[in-house]
Amino acid sequence: MAPQKDNAGESAPSFEQAMAELERIVRQLEEGNIPLNEAVDLYEKGVTLLRRCHELLERAERRIELLSGVDAEGRPITTPLDDESLSLEQKSQRRSERRSARSGEGRQPPSSDVD
Repeated sequence: MAPQKDNAGESAPSFEQAMAELERIVRQLEEGNIPLNEAVDLYEKGVTLLRRCHELLERAERRIELLSGVDAEGRPITTPLDDESLSLEQKSQRRSERRSARSGEGRQPPSSDVD
């Protein structure tokens, strides 16, 4: 998988990189030994990193939700994650449909016992 780019065209950090940088920023802010302007800049960068982490976690969650089983060799079968062009309403509808389909899988059809 190719590295992702952010809005400025720069290479976006991985989840682990963003978390490490966020932890470093939190330590610096907690120490309180930096000028106010620098603290505000660090806080802003931390918020950006936090958003990146949330984005990556949501993407991972969607990929896991799309997992649809395993093939004969035991490899996971997934459906492509191509919901980037969908509106929020369409994404919500798709999730609802998947959840409805999954919740109905374990149920047995009603028996037709007629005496």
